[in-house]
Amino acid sequence: MQTTLSELKPGQHGIILSFTDLELSLKLMEMGCLPGSEVVFERTAPLGDPIVITVAGYQLSLRLQEAATILIEGIRTEKMTKDYK
Repeated sequence: MQTTLSELKPGQHGIILSFTDLELSLKLMEMGCLPGSEVVFERTAPLGDPIVITVAGYQLSLRLQEAATILIEGIRTEKMTKDYK
C-alpha cells in the first residue's frame, strides 16, 4: 500500500518510496529523507501542523504540506528490522 507521510498516525513506520515535488525533494533528501529509508511518524503539534518524524537517526519537523510530497509504503506500527535500499 502506498500513501503519503502526512496521512500516517503517530507511532506508524514506513519506507520512503519517492517524492511528488522535484524541487522540495532535493531539500528533503539533504535532510536525510532518502528513498529506501525508514521513517517514523512521532507526533503532531497541538494544532496539527507541523509534524515530527524520525529519519536517519534524528528527529525532523516538517509542515504537513511538505510531508504530503513524500510517498511511503510498508506502513507498520512496529519498528522494521532493516532498510530496504
